[in-house]
Amino acid sequence: MSSKDSVKQTLLVALCLCVVCSILVSTAAVVLKPMQDANKAIDRNKNILIAAGLFDPAIHSNEDVESLFAQFTPRFVDIDEGRFLSNDELVPLGINSATFDPRKAVTDSRYSRSLTAEEDLANIKRRVRYQIVYTVQAADGLDKVVVPVSGYGLWGILYGFLALEGDADTVAGIGFYELKETPGLGAEVTNPDWRSLWPGKRIYADDGSVALAVVRGRGTGESEIDGIAGSTLTSRGVENLIRYWLGDDGFGPFLKNLDGS
Repeated sequence: MSSKDSVKQTLLVALCLCVVCSILVSTAAVVLKPMQDANKAIDRNKNILIAAGLFDPAIHSNEDVESLFAQFTPRFVDIDEGRFLSNDELVPLGINSATFDPRKAVTDSRYSRSLTAEEDLANIKRRVRYQIVYTVQAADGLDKVVVPVSGYGLWGILYGFLALEGDADTVAGIGFYELKETPGLGAEVTNPDWRSLWPGKRIYADDGSVALAVVRGRGTGESEIDGIAGSTLTSRGVENLIRYWLGDDGFGPFLKNLDGS
């Protein structure tokens, strides 16, 4: 066999292998996508439950997520108008309630806008107008509402959920599910001990401004959370994202309009 024939055969084998591998990878991606989407939904719902203090990893498992999360009702909020959107209002906006992803929509100018440096306290660059919040109803009105929060820490954006009691002025809990902070330092925002400092804290001052703050050292007031030792920038980032999302440019107007419905 000539060297030229040998090269041709080698290239043919390599081409066949590339085609077969491409087919296998594509098939696997299609087959696994429903499973990946389901796992993503379970993880999101579990983090909402953790933020609301309704999921304890010590006694619950992923199998419990669906039944526990059933008490929540996802509802769309127009942040600019500070109100819930009805399902009938979503269609004209081009929003499919089953597939709309606010994190992806933040890059779409139909659903989001860029923030000025003065507005952008949380350093997120753009803010989506339509968000999904999660409510729990009690017999006498609203029991809890969970809102998504995000903001820049030390190395990147922190994504999480903040749970509020039905009065929309008391913290029920907080949880971060995606972050790039330093393990043992800024990543302590996921530590259950630190998260346990949040429930019961008051959010707003008497004048309506956001009073909830992450302070340096030990927090002693009704709206103060201990700062994370050695993580000044992460602590400041958490405080900034709280002040932004609970303030007038975030969910502030919506929360103040809540009437227990």
